[in-house]
Amino acid sequence: MSKKRSDNKYRMLFGVMASAFVLLGADGVSAETLESALARAYGNNPELNAQRASVRATDENVARAKSGYRPRVNASADIGRSFSEYDRGAGGSNVNRLTPRGVGVEIEQSIFNGGRTLNAVRQAESAVLGSRETLTNTEQNTLFDAATAYMNVLRDTAILDLQRNNVEVIDEQLRQTQDRFNVGEVTRTDVAQAEARLAASRSQASLAEANLRTSIAQYRQVVGVEPRQLAPGRPLDRLLPRSLEAAIRIAIESHPAIKAALHSVDVAELQVKIEQGALAPQVGVAGSVQQRYDNQISGDNALSASITARLTVPIYDGGAAYASTRQAKETVGQRQLEADSIRDQVRAATASAWGQLEAARAQIAAAQAQIDAAETALSGVREEARVGQRTTLDVLNAQQELLSARVNLIQAQRDRVVASYAVVQAMGRLTSRALGLAVNHYSPTIHYEQVKDLWGGLLTPDGR
Repeated sequence: MSKKRSDNKYRMLFGVMASAFVLLGADGVSAETLESALARAYGNNPELNAQRASVRATDENVARAKSGYRPRVNASADIGRSFSEYDRGAGGSNVNRLTPRGVGVEIEQSIFNGGRTLNAVRQAESAVLGSRETLTNTEQNTLFDAATAYMNVLRDTAILDLQRNNVEVIDEQLRQTQDRFNVGEVTRTDVAQAEARLAASRSQASLAEANLRTSIAQYRQVVGVEPRQLAPGRPLDRLLPRSLEAAIRIAIESHPAIKAALHSVDVAELQVKIEQGALAPQVGVAGSVQQRYDNQISGDNALSASITARLTVPIYDGGAAYASTRQAKETVGQRQLEADSIRDQVRAATASAWGQLEAARAQIAAAQAQIDAAETALSGVREEARVGQRTTLDVLNAQQELLSARVNLIQAQRDRVVASYAVVQAMGRLTSRALGLAVNHYSPTIHYEQVKDLWGGLLTPDGR
């Protein structure tokens, strides 16, 4: 292969890589954009959908807690058979065969239970808010994983193309070296060096192919479909603040993981009040209505009704309520420490992502400069090799330097996009609404409003 043909092959492939347009399927299929891949992940990802189901299940705790305000109604029925015989002496005996039976209804209504129901409702509502923040955090993680998988497929496909092209270039280099060896211009050592480099390049191409298969599998796992045509991925610069300090401030104020942790603190504090409520007096009302038949003599019936107000004052339960209250207070301390830890983690993640973003920007500039220098060096080494001033190994090394520079640029371009998404995720703003994705945005409040005040019913709002 001539120098001109080799350079043209590299330039053509690098043009494809630089545009980051990767074809992975049949012709005629419309290109998948990064935004459309994120939209697919938003709707299809099983982990995200499972978290949505978890939020809906948590909503039902509010209805369960509110049941403490409502009466308890029970119906009962019984039937039996009895036999009795009375000996009257000379007067004979009296035999009674009865079928005692009856039905009744009992109603109990709590009037005051130490604020346990009130605090249980507030606790359930705080848990719902916390579960929504956890859902938002899961949404962030899913969208970030999808963006990462998308860019990994782009990167690994471009690297595989470079490695395959490198195999062709070195294979042609080996043929040229073999021809020169046949006419006595180079030694057997030069041929062996080219053969060794060809074997190494084939190994790298196989590794690149394996890496691409792994990335495709991860894409399928997160997005839910196979990658077919992937358009260029762009950094998320429009959502980035101007400084690290601003990013950290936004993260501390709005990250859903921090908000979820604070709601967990509220839940724990309300649990203390619930446990303390067990030590307060309990006031309730109970009423009952019963209809009895054959209770004393055959054919009789009796209707009875009663209503009772009851005051229960706990005096001592063996210390269980006191232990539960102390335990709940310790849990509050634990949740507060966990919130502080999560706040520190978010701060560290934001700083780390910001540093990776700045490093990727610098790496892109360095890799582009490295490519320019490596192309110039390769051209010079080839010219010098033609006049005997450079060896075959020098040419192979120059080619490897250029290949490494181009791979570095691909990696840096991928890192630049992924790091921008990482910063937005660390700030707590990597959501479908913030990204403007063309999806039906899931609203957890719809299900909550449907079930929070339900008095009964076995079917879920969606009919299951």
